[in-house]
Amino acid sequence: MIGSGKFQDLAPRFGSAIIMAAVGIGAIWAGGVWFLLLVALIVAGMIWELHAILTPEPRGKAGLVLGAMAGGAVLLSGLVPVALALPFALLPSIAGIGLLRRNRSLFGGYGALIVLAGFGLFHLRDEFGLIWIVWLVAVVVASDVLGYFAGRVIGGPKFWPRVSPKKTWSGTIAGWVGAAAVGFGIIAVTGARIDLVGLSIAAAMAAQLGDMAESAVKRKMGVKDASNLIPGHGGLLDRFDGMLGAAIFLLLVERLADFPPVPGTAF
Repeated sequence: MIGSGKFQDLAPRFGSAIIMAAVGIGAIWAGGVWFLLLVALIVAGMIWELHAILTPEPRGKAGLVLGAMAGGAVLLSGLVPVALALPFALLPSIAGIGLLRRNRSLFGGYGALIVLAGFGLFHLRDEFGLIWIVWLVAVVVASDVLGYFAGRVIGGPKFWPRVSPKKTWSGTIAGWVGAAAVGFGIIAVTGARIDLVGLSIAAAMAAQLGDMAESAVKRKMGVKDASNLIPGHGGLLDRFDGMLGAAIFLLLVERLADFPPVPGTAF
């Protein structure tokens, strides 16, 4: 039964996923300011959660201020040239280092990655078009969903039990298979080069690394979820940690991998 055993969390996860999918699909389809606003809100929430995780003492309004700064930086990146907005992308991290009493380097580094990932996601949609943001989201979702079910149905050796006790090698590999399938599907639709399959698998690996990094931070701080904003999923960091890893990966390898890998773009 869905309400018991290995799948007892499936019902709330599914309900929340439907709502998130509806909002996400609408914003991705609309693009422009609507997608920019969604990314800015998510980034702001993730920075607020990161501050809450790393600050066990009474938090006051510092997390809200840092989140607002991060969301504002993402909004700015859609209104001015990216180079002009980049100092504002790093400003929340710098401010956080000054405000936090401990875990300063962790907030500074992780916070910078969150905001830069927001920059990357918006400009992926804005510069490369609908199909490529759909591809990246589909890779992350396929990796996560297949990993979830394979890990619970097949089970087997754990991936990193000290940090994430539920993650298995079977789920990890199933995620790669799902990402490869997404790559082949996009190739069929767009005529992209076979390179896309390798890029899809690597993006799924980056998403899994993003997931593990967030799990490691939570385990270090002794918390289960980043927050309780999303029933069945925890917080925004819990839900979008994989997208964070994939977006940062794509930012790093975009030129190296000659992205997007469509015919006629190879050097």
